[in-house]
This record gives sequence, structure tokens and C-alpha cells, in this order.
Amino acid sequence: MAEFFPILFFLVVCLTLMAGYPVALTLTGVSLMFAGIGMLIGNFDSAFITLIPNRIYGILVNQNLFAVPLFVFMGTMLERSKIAEDLLKNMAIVFGRVPGGLGISVIIVGMLLAASTGIVGATVVTMGILSLPTMMKAGYKPSLACGTLCATGTLGQIIPPSICLVLLGEVISNAYQQSQLNAGVFAPDFVSIGDLFAGAIIPGLILVACYGLYVFFVAVRNPQMAPPMEASEFQQSRRSVLIALLKGLIPPVALMIAVLGSILMGLATPTEAASIGALGAIVLALLKKALSLQVLHSVAIETLRVTSMVYLILVGATIFSSVFRGFGGDLLIEDLLLNLPGGVISATFIVMLLIFLLGFILDFIEITFMIVPLVGPILLAMGVDPIWLGIMIAINLQTSFLTPPFGFSLFYLRSVAPEEIKTEEIYRGVIPFVMMQVALMILLALQPSLATWLPGVLQ
Repeated sequence: MAEFFPILFFLVVCLTLMAGYPVALTLTGVSLMFAGIGMLIGNFDSAFITLIPNRIYGILVNQNLFAVPLFVFMGTMLERSKIAEDLLKNMAIVFGRVPGGLGISVIIVGMLLAASTGIVGATVVTMGILSLPTMMKAGYKPSLACGTLCATGTLGQIIPPSICLVLLGEVISNAYQQSQLNAGVFAPDFVSIGDLFAGAIIPGLILVACYGLYVFFVAVRNPQMAPPMEASEFQQSRRSVLIALLKGLIPPVALMIAVLGSILMGLATPTEAASIGALGAIVLALLKKALSLQVLHSVAIETLRVTSMVYLILVGATIFSSVFRGFGGDLLIEDLLLNLPGGVISATFIVMLLIFLLGFILDFIEITFMIVPLVGPILLAMGVDPIWLGIMIAINLQTSFLTPPFGFSLFYLRSVAPEEIKTEEIYRGVIPFVMMQVALMILLALQPSLATWLPGVLQ
């Protein structure tokens, strides 16, 4: 019976989450309940409970995690100061003559907004409110418009800099060190958040390019699905396009380059770069004359809300992992993965499938801090590259959040889409984008250098 306790524990946590209880409180409450039961029946060592306060303190003073509120502040400021809305209008001018130009504009704006926040729900809802009415008014087929918006909203999982990559980079780094220490390497190599950022650039740009090319070819092959914009909706002169670029695209892109470039070139830590991004977002809002006390207050409140959620989940996940290890769950997982036929390939596939399925009921923060610390050291000890593993997990989660019928991105867009748009149209619209993401994962599996080459060059 004792060997089944970790499985029972994990199932109860998942069922409680599916019942709708808050994630942080579920992880904490169920974990402590099982720990109490385990101590009563003599199946749990209380030493694992006494370690929890030190681990929580380590989270609270972790310098890398200080980047989270700063990145949230940056993304929220870009949204609340209407910079994203202006960016969409200006991009529509730039791509006005291109088939599917409005859809391509939405992809570019969504990429920048997603990269600055990394919160799927916030990006999908914001882009749905800003772009869906415009695309419907322009005559876009609802399935294409909804599929483009849902897919674009999930780009925050893979486009750096984003909260997802910050958190995933921290966990992968710890797992990599643990796997080396377990192997007797007491001078372990390090993988930084910047390495994960660098590894995500090429796969992320491939994905964005595929999205844009898909919308372009749909518009060329079937103009009824993505009609060209009316000439009256944009100025066709070169001067107007240049002004639109200067006003719309260059400032936020320059901000992203400053943030990401300072990390990749080793000029700043992720936290320092995030502070540059937060300050830069304030400057852009000031230049746009869109900064007010009301905007600053709303941005601060949203930053506090998201950051509190992240840290509460971190605390809950820490308690969960401590109790899970106390029941020997980590050893159970290790035995299972190491004894699979097919070795590291089968083990990696099973882990990816588990993460994909859990993505239907858990957000990326819970999966990052619940699952990755348990399976990461095992896969890394089997020879899996840490940067490749982090990128694959990010794309896998992105695919899960987009896959019908349970993908989070679909529900977020459904909440802001007009009633006349059927849920089936949303589901149908995302299928090509899901196929593109699956194809990218297969390509990464066959060519890992797409994720590992750039970090190696920059080291």
C-alpha cells in the first residue's frame, strides 16, 4: 500500500484542481493533509516538513524571480497605455497592401505583447478585445480570425523575454545541477535563464513565420476568408508607411531588443534587464502622453495580483514537491522512466505526453513547479540537453493550451468573442496552428541544434 501513496496523492491533487479549487491552496492543503496521514500511519518522515520553511525562504530571496513582477509591469504598462492598440493600427497600415495584411499585423502585435507578458490569458483576452471586432468588420472568416488570435496569444510561452521562460529557466537550471550532483559531479555546469532565452529565439521566429505564411497563403488562395483591407482604411504612400513604422513598430521592438540583448550579451541579469523593460515601458507611455496616475495605479494593482498568484503557487508547489518526495514519489518516477523500453526516447515522450495532458487542467506555472522538478533531473541524467528540454516543454505547453476541446486559450477567447461566433468555429480555426506547433516539435526532435546552436555561440 505504501508504494501507491504517491500516486494516490497526485491523483487527489489533480481531482481537487479539476473541482475548481484555487491552485495554491489546493497544493498546500492536500499536501499537508497527506503528510499528516502519512505521519500517523508511519509512512512519512517529518523531516521533509521541517525543510519547507528554508525552501520557501530560498524562493522569496531568489534574485532571478524578482524579474517576474518587473516583466509583468512592463507588459501591463504596454497594454494599459494603449501602446498595443496603436501598434495594431500602425501595423495594419504597414501591411495594408499584403494579402492577409490585417492577420499578419495581429500576429506581429500579438507576438510583441505575448513576449512582454508571457501570460496566455491576458494576451488572448487583450488581443480578442482589440483585434477580433476589427477582423470581423474586415470580413475575415470567424474560424481564421479566432484561430489566429488564439495561436498568437500562446506565443508568450516561447517568445523571449517572457515569464514562462524565466520560471522554466530557473527550474531547468536547478534540475540540471541536481542531476549532475546525483551523478557525483561536484563542480556542475550551469544553465542560465539567458541560455533558455537564446535557445527559444530561432524556434519562436520559425513559429511566427509559419503563422504569418499560413495567413498569407490562405488570403492568396481564398480571398473570401481574409479579404484585403479597403484602401480608405490605410494610407498607401511611402511616407505614411514610414511614419507608421516609426510610431508603431520601432519603439516597442527597440524595447524588446534592449531587454533581450542586454541578457544575451551578458550586460545584465534577467532581473536587471526586466527593470530596463519596466522603465522603458513607462518612457514609451510618457512619450505617447498616455501615462496618468489612474493608468499607473491599474498597472501596479495588476502587477501585484499576478505576482502574488505566482509566488503563492511557488509556495504551494514547494510544499507539494517536498511531501511527494517524502512519500518516495521521485524514486517511483525514476524507476518508471529508467525501466521503460526504448530508453531516453520513450522516457522523454512519456514526460511530454504527461505535460501535454496536464496542460488541459493546469497553467504553465503549476506544471513548471510541480512536474518539471520531478522529471527534469531524471531526463537530464539520461543525457537530454537542458536547453533543448526547456524549449520543448515550452512549445509542448503552448500546444496544449491551444488544443481543442480543453485548451485554455480557447476558453479565454470564447469569453470575449461575440455570441454569433460558434465554439466549433474557434475549435476548427486553431487546428492548422496546432499542426504547425506539432511539426515544430518534431523538427526540434530531429534537429536539436535549432534550440542549442545559438546559446552555444553566445557563450
